[in-house]
Amino acid sequence: MLEQGTGRTYQEAFEASNSRIQGADSNSFDDDGRSKRTGNWMTASAHIITAIIGFRVLSLAWAFAQLGWIAGPVSWILFSVVTYYTSCLLTACYRNGDQVTGNRNHTYTDAVSSHLGEMNAKFCGWVQYATLFGSETGYTIAASKSMRAIIRSRCYHNRGACKMNSSVYMISFGIVQILLSQISDLEQFPWLSSVSVVMPFTSSVIGLGLVIAQVIGNGMVKGSLTGVSIGAETKNQKIWRIFQALGIWAYVYSYSMILPEIQDTIKSPPEESKTMSNATLVSVLVTSIFNLLYGSFGYAAFGDSSPGNLLTGFGFYNPYWLADIANVAIVVHLVRAYQVDCQPLFQFIEKLAAKKFSDSNFITNEFEVRIAGCKPFKLNLFRLVWRTFFVICCTFIAMLLPFFTDIIGLIGAIAYWPLTVYFPVEMYIVQTRIPKWSRKWKCLKMLSATCFVFTMIAAVGSTAGLLHHFKVYKPFMTHY
Repeated sequence: MLEQGTGRTYQEAFEASNSRIQGADSNSFDDDGRSKRTGNWMTASAHIITAIIGFRVLSLAWAFAQLGWIAGPVSWILFSVVTYYTSCLLTACYRNGDQVTGNRNHTYTDAVSSHLGEMNAKFCGWVQYATLFGSETGYTIAASKSMRAIIRSRCYHNRGACKMNSSVYMISFGIVQILLSQISDLEQFPWLSSVSVVMPFTSSVIGLGLVIAQVIGNGMVKGSLTGVSIGAETKNQKIWRIFQALGIWAYVYSYSMILPEIQDTIKSPPEESKTMSNATLVSVLVTSIFNLLYGSFGYAAFGDSSPGNLLTGFGFYNPYWLADIANVAIVVHLVRAYQVDCQPLFQFIEKLAAKKFSDSNFITNEFEVRIAGCKPFKLNLFRLVWRTFFVICCTFIAMLLPFFTDIIGLIGAIAYWPLTVYFPVEMYIVQTRIPKWSRKWKCLKMLSATCFVFTMIAAVGSTAGLLHHFKVYKPFMTHY
């Protein structure tokens, strides 16, 4: 995957960061000719935790409310264990063959291609791009909800109530993304990168503090053993929303595609796979415990009324300004996350166009743009049109389907099984040459099949949620 507008992969960005921090010798090279890697289990853990904490936790309380105090924690722990195990399988596939001297796979797609062939690599690529497109739509919805929550809380405390159309905030967020997407190197704005890295932790810590304070203020723990009761919702809705909650769990843990690139920043000896396994264990433990606390305290605070975006539930309470700070942090984080995540798709389309239409001035010509306070950057007409079109499409779909929990549940269902389970299992079988029909082979296949069933159930539940909303929803007319 590529970072920001730089044309660099996450691996190259992480390696540069690690080199600056640890003072790597630029004259030293690893066995693949690249600069000596300097990462360790701490830097790798930090990268993984940063990818999970923040935006992904907003719907955890809602998911807990659907599952209840028994199924919620149990299913969360199961997802954590499965994700950790398959991540360890994936780390063993960083090198082909020998774990010390084998050829390195710098990206997730490289690993799939070298172990499973080009057809699987193409399928993997399309799953990644579909996931990225869905994520950008989810980012737009989440950002608009946070912006709206800030304005709504101010209106409520100053005037008692106010009515607003969420589409306005989606369009505003889209305009910002169109402008940023044209800048070839967002490192021209180093403050944005620095601030946006802090923002996920800021919003998550504030959110956790708010829900704990709310539980104490309530003087009781809300919720039930089985979640939202029949009557508050119909029996069919209960079933679909339980399935949808599994999709949200899957979404939180759908980060495997960046693991090989993080692993490609780790120094050796010891073997990169051993260091990465330790980093995975630490990051999964930290994020699982934190997210479990975040979701369970959120459910304890709001019970059956837990909102789909937890931070939007505090606008009517004091100190509402603290919730506003957390929502601002979410918006700032999503501004940069949008650009970081969409770069692989941008680069793929632009390279494909340049290859097929190499003689077209529209595709290849660039002109220089100067902005006061920034280094000059180059603008390409095709990039201008294509990236603007992409952002408009994501914004339009977000306005058409502004259902946050449904969207991220569906994204999780699409991404989790192939990227977190199927490909790591299949690559590990090839890498370690596990005999067909052996006990380990059958166990791995059963694990993959079981996860496939659960993700399909989650997809059905999220789709049912979208269809249910469409019965009463008027597109582009969502008022709050």
